[in-house]
Amino acid sequence: MKLLFLACLSPKTGNHTTAERIRSHIESAGHTCELRDAAEFQSPAEVANLLSSNPTFEGALAIHLFKAGRLLLDIQVPFGVIFGGTDINEDVKVEQKRVVMEQVLQKARFAVAFTDKLKEEAELYLLSQSSRIYVQPQGIQTEVSEQFCWSEFLRSSDASIEHVDELRVFLLVCGLRRVKDPLYLVEAFREWHYENPLNVLVIIGPKIDPVFTVEVEAVVKRTAGVFLAQERSQQELHAAMKWCFAVVNSSVSEGMSAAILEAMDLGVPVLARDIPGNAAVVQHEYTGLLYSSPQEFVHQSQRLLSDHELRERVVRNGKLYVEEYHGLNQERETYRRLVDTLL
Repeated sequence: MKLLFLACLSPKTGNHTTAERIRSHIESAGHTCELRDAAEFQSPAEVANLLSSNPTFEGALAIHLFKAGRLLLDIQVPFGVIFGGTDINEDVKVEQKRVVMEQVLQKARFAVAFTDKLKEEAELYLLSQSSRIYVQPQGIQTEVSEQFCWSEFLRSSDASIEHVDELRVFLLVCGLRRVKDPLYLVEAFREWHYENPLNVLVIIGPKIDPVFTVEVEAVVKRTAGVFLAQERSQQELHAAMKWCFAVVNSSVSEGMSAAILEAMDLGVPVLARDIPGNAAVVQHEYTGLLYSSPQEFVHQSQRLLSDHELRERVVRNGKLYVEEYHGLNQERETYRRLVDTLL
C-alpha cells in the first residue's frame, strides 16, 4: 500500500520528528509512505489532483486536523488523522476552523489522540464518534551525540563559561513561536539570576515565526541570565539536555511535548507549565514539577536545587514512566494496525 502523509515539517521541530517516526513504523510493515510538508499545498484541490494523477496512492494520513487534515477533504481514497495538539486546544475556538475540522473527522477512517484528555476535548468540541478516536501516546527514543562539547555549546550561546562546572542551566526547548511562549519566564529569571548568577536560562529551538523570533532575540539580548542557543541536531539537543540542570516547558498549549518525554528518558528533571497537555504526562512531584506562574517556576526550581531527594525521585519516576507508557513497540503496532484499516 502506498500512503501520502501530510504534516507540518519545519526542520528540527517535534512535529517533524513525530512524522518521521510514524512513517518509519508504517514502512516497517511493508507499506510505502511519502511524507510531504502540508505547507507545499494551498488547497484540498491540489492534494486531490496529486492523488488522482498518481493512482498508486491508496490512502493518506495527516498530522493536525486543520493545517494538514483539511487538505484531505477532496480526496477519493480513505485517510486517517493524528491530532497535533493546537488543533484541539486552540483552533477549535475559531468557528471557521472548527467547522472544517469537524468535516475532516467525519470523513476520516480513524483519528489518533496522544492523550485521553485530547480525545475527550475532541469529542466535546467536534462532536466526534469516540469509537473512531484511538489514544496512542508518543513513542520516545533518545540518542546522545558523542561529539557534543558542553562548554562550546555555552560559549556559542554567549553564556558565561567562567564557572562552567558550577552553572545551573535551565534549558527551554521550543520552536520560536507564540504558542510556545518562550518569553513567559524571562523577567522572573532575570531577577533570580541577579540573586544568584550561577542560575541561567538557555532557550533553544528553530526559528519558526520570523517576526516573533526578532522579538525574542531583542528581549533576550537585553536580559541578564537568559540566552538564546542556535538550533542543533536531535542528537546534539539530547546531549545538551543531558548536561543541563533541568528541562523547561513554558507553552500556552501542548498536544504532548516530545521534549518533556525525552528529558525524562535521559534522566533529566522537568519543570513544565501547568496546562492540560503537560499535566497529562507530568505528575507533580512524582515525574516532574508543574508551575502556574513565573514566580512559582522560581519556587519549584529552588526546591529542585535544595531537595536532592525530590530531584532523584522525579528523575527515577520520569524514566520509569516513559519506559512503561511511551515505548516504540506499542506505538509501532498501533499505527500498523490502523493503517491496515485503510486497505
